[in-house]
Amino acid sequence: MSDSEELAHAIAGAGGGALSMIVTYPLVTLSTIAQTKKKDKNAKPSISPATSNKIVAAIQNSGTFQALKEIIQTKGVSGLYAGLESALYGITLTNFIYYYFYEFVSKLLLKRRPGARGLTTLESILTGAIAGAITCVGSNPFWVTNTRMMTQKKKDGSSNSTWKTFVDIIKNDGVGTLFAGVLPALVLVINPIIQYTIFEQIKNFIITNNGAKAFTAKKAFLIGAFGKLVATALTYPYITLKSRLHVAKKDSGDQKLSMAQQLKKIVHDEGVGGLYGGMGVKLLQSITTAAFLFYFKEELLSGSVQLVNILRAFKARKTLK
Repeated sequence: MSDSEELAHAIAGAGGGALSMIVTYPLVTLSTIAQTKKKDKNAKPSISPATSNKIVAAIQNSGTFQALKEIIQTKGVSGLYAGLESALYGITLTNFIYYYFYEFVSKLLLKRRPGARGLTTLESILTGAIAGAITCVGSNPFWVTNTRMMTQKKKDGSSNSTWKTFVDIIKNDGVGTLFAGVLPALVLVINPIIQYTIFEQIKNFIITNNGAKAFTAKKAFLIGAFGKLVATALTYPYITLKSRLHVAKKDSGDQKLSMAQQLKKIVHDEGVGGLYGGMGVKLLQSITTAAFLFYFKEELLSGSVQLVNILRAFKARKTLK
């Protein structure tokens, strides 16, 4: 492929991310609210298993059920899609940046080993770390805005636009708030590193043994789901912490604590379970979103390559004129 490979992968990744976000967004909303909803570790269940079905009682006392109930009661079904606009901005930008730099760094590393068919495990980790660090800093303001939109209460039957929420954050809490949670987000670079390392190594194994045509979009779907399952399960406490910081107000004091202090505070106030609030729905959401992302990206890649080549040819003709 030509030197437009990075741009083609970036476009395909951005498109795949947007489509996967649209498909799975209600799960994103549920998991975010379950993560940001603080719990009292000493609180007793509101429904006694002795007087009700144990399974029903367990479901009704879960963060996911409470989040779903609260959203529908206060915002209606449309509340499940609150913040979708900013999420699409965020995921498109995130994936564009990530895939561009991932492919850029990959090419640099592979040039050092002529004839290599793919990255080694160590190279995958390094590539993911560089691309992830650049991405999380650049896209963090969009995710802060998105989290605020999902968790804010609806007033007078209306909700803020992405831009108004963005401006309100700056006005009320300061520009620095747009980068709240960036430290745990940087730690969470380990998440895509794990995910993409697993994905790349399994992909390389399939291609090496069966050829490039053997790696299909369906296989990308399954491998992407598996990689995300492992990555999310290992990094979940930091995912919870990042979401909490996104909704923390400037005067709350939470943003002034170190990550260790913040984690300790959650455990002290809510118990260890507070670090894993909404984990079930988050795993379902993350796995589903990642699976569709890899599926859509593979499907869109060939079209993205053609689009980039057309744009380059058009630009070349314009230059000649």
